[in-house]
Amino acid sequence: MNRICLCLPTNRACSATITALHAEAGYAARRFGADVRLLILDSADDRTRAAHTRTVAALPREPGVRVHHLDEEAQRDFLRRAVRAAGPAEPDRLLRLMLPPAVSYGACTNRAFLLAAALGCHSVHRRDSDSAYQVHAGQPVFPVHHELPWLGRPAAEATAAGLCTDLGPALTHRPVSLAGASFIGELSVDIGEMRQLDEGVYHDVVGLWAPAGASPRERRELVEESFTGAGTTPFTGDRATLALVDPMRVDMCNIAIHQDVYERMPLPPATDTIGSDYFLTHLVHDATLPGILHNRHIENFYTPERRTDAGFLAYQTRFVKFLLSMLYFHHVYDRMAAEGDRLLDDRQHVRADRIIASLRDSTRLDTAENVWRLDRVDTAYRKLGGRYARFAERLEPRREQLLAEARQDIEDFALLAGTWPALVDAARRTAPGPGDR
Repeated sequence: MNRICLCLPTNRACSATITALHAEAGYAARRFGADVRLLILDSADDRTRAAHTRTVAALPREPGVRVHHLDEEAQRDFLRRAVRAAGPAEPDRLLRLMLPPAVSYGACTNRAFLLAAALGCHSVHRRDSDSAYQVHAGQPVFPVHHELPWLGRPAAEATAAGLCTDLGPALTHRPVSLAGASFIGELSVDIGEMRQLDEGVYHDVVGLWAPAGASPRERRELVEESFTGAGTTPFTGDRATLALVDPMRVDMCNIAIHQDVYERMPLPPATDTIGSDYFLTHLVHDATLPGILHNRHIENFYTPERRTDAGFLAYQTRFVKFLLSMLYFHHVYDRMAAEGDRLLDDRQHVRADRIIASLRDSTRLDTAENVWRLDRVDTAYRKLGGRYARFAERLEPRREQLLAEARQDIEDFALLAGTWPALVDAARRTAPGPGDR
């Protein structure tokens, strides 16, 4: 039986999402005979977490579904035991990278990867707490419908069964390593107000995540497709295609990744940085591993916290740190694209050593490009005025710190990637602990 990990990392109230995710887990068990481990990684405050506990307790028993609800203390206990079993040189640093005190989209998913290994799962299917399922003909549109049938199997089996394909014949022997779709609704990054205030400033700022040498046309095209997902058109019927999935076409609230990928390479553990959880989508694409791109898009919405002054400040900081991270990731992505299928060994497994070497090389890059980015952000935000100008004022004394943090994030990623195989092996031998029902 195929055991999967359907995962929800959260730090906010999301009882409705937990209930909906449990329904998707039941669908996976009934429709595909899957053994589903529904994993809720709960970093919310005590009151919110208590409400989640009551929600989990009220879920109906579903054959083939087991729920694991772990608060941060339970997660830390599991990680501490796994790290100790792995025996790394810097256990305390590694533990901080896996469970940092600040928000980290990559770290929370890395925890899911290790817990999936501990639970004996073959794939991780991630959803987010600020999203919901579409409804069509009175039924929820569950992405797992396209994720489960072929993940981990040779692409040729899917094409033989009639799945539409854009793959060349030379790639069909490789395993389907990713399945994903995008979202409809609000922008995935909370910068819609910026576009409403000044379209030109919006283009200037969003264009900063392109490589410094990008042409005006390349920068403009990137801005036009950035953070918009699949637009606003609702689901009307299924479409799915085997392909080398473009990372710009999938969202981490709507993705499934096979263990042969995430057990060999983690995600960047950077804190207070959006986009840190997309690295594996680039790796799967550049290593020429097949994926499935489908159209069961999830509905994205903004929680009230984002609308507060504190939420605005936190989110804009994460956005700026994302822009600074691109100095390093563009370098690594270019290297990965040049390597292509040389990133795979003769068993079609990812060769993490080549990626780690590129990460370490990138830390020697001149930071002048990032100084330029910060200058452009400062000019743009001051032009917008209001709370954007106040944010620019607060950002100015942190410039050197932010530049240093962007480089340190890559060094931390390289360190974690180097110890990852030992961590995964240790996780397989580590009990997840309490929190399941």
